[in-house]
Amino acid sequence: MAAHILIAGGGIAGLASALALARRRHRVDLLEQAVAFGEIGAGIQLGPNVTRRLQALGVSEGLMRVAARPEALVVRSATAGNEIARLPLGNAMLHNYAAPYLCVHRADLHALLLAAVRGSGAVRLTTGARVAQVTARDDSVSAASSDARVWEADALIGADGLWSTVRPSVIEDASPPRATGHTAWRAMVDQSALPAALRSTRVDVWLGPRLHAVSYPVRRGDALNVVVLAEAAPEGDARDWDRRTSLAALQQATGRTCGQLQALLEAVPSWRAWTLNDRPPLTGPHQMAGERIALTGDAAHPMLPYLAQGAGMAIEDAVALADALDGGAAAQVPAAFARYAAERWERNANVQARARRNGEIFHATGLVRIGRDAALRVLGARLLDVPWLYDA
Repeated sequence: MAAHILIAGGGIAGLASALALARRRHRVDLLEQAVAFGEIGAGIQLGPNVTRRLQALGVSEGLMRVAARPEALVVRSATAGNEIARLPLGNAMLHNYAAPYLCVHRADLHALLLAAVRGSGAVRLTTGARVAQVTARDDSVSAASSDARVWEADALIGADGLWSTVRPSVIEDASPPRATGHTAWRAMVDQSALPAALRSTRVDVWLGPRLHAVSYPVRRGDALNVVVLAEAAPEGDARDWDRRTSLAALQQATGRTCGQLQALLEAVPSWRAWTLNDRPPLTGPHQMAGERIALTGDAAHPMLPYLAQGAGMAIEDAVALADALDGGAAAQVPAAFARYAAERWERNANVQARARRNGEIFHATGLVRIGRDAALRVLGARLLDVPWLYDA
């Protein structure tokens, strides 16, 4: 007999979990705190490890219709503009890992997952339902919303992000997420609105002292996603990752960059910003699940965006969770969640740690920066490729 499962959170982590569980014939109630489902306008890079799992979830055909397939990853100096290293993507990734490397608009991926969840017939979606209280029992768990509605099921999955209200039911940790001192500025611009010299079919990365910038195509290549990350004092509400900002604020943090990057930043019509917060890497399976409550995505292991795997690890979690629960009845949930946590925690912790380390490498100054660039020039693709990540 299939289990009845509650999911808190209707973002990519929650929808991927709901879809994976629905495909295993579990009954799912998904609770989203917003009054309507939706995602903001940011891009996501999807490595082969992620697109392989989206294939398993049955959405690869729709994904290929909305994604861009970049031809290469090119690393440049943010100050001089010269190319430092290059990693072929496109057919090379497909050949090496039997799955493509894609770039997608976050809202497009969210809409794709939402449509698949709605089409499954096994998921009941409820909006305007912010989980405020969780009560776990030996044979069930209940979630109460802030307006006193209550749902009860065999299990609960917390997919409610960095500021999760489900997390304290698994981890006795009262400390809030840690402010990193880094700020991200992001923008989306139609490629047709850019001068020809600024349009791109690649993932372009510019590395500079205490900053780096990334741009890549989304929406079949029709739009360009641009992100600049710099070490800057936080502003505004730490929970607001869609704050209006300006080019002037960005340039105050970054200073003058090379001509090509500067031209791209100035061609962008508007900017949004958010302050990066995270938590230490996981230390054990107890931080991902306990009895009848499990965590996925940022609720368990928030990722800094320096390995482009935040959404990827959430999607990996979703598939692993469904695999652990495959064929399991209500009484088997605690054992299934224990298997899930045991399988996932070390990989997630490794990605968290590598993302933090990448932030230090990307933003290096002085001799460390010189050594980094020299190594990239000599080893190039060997340093940029990550088989341990993409081949899993």
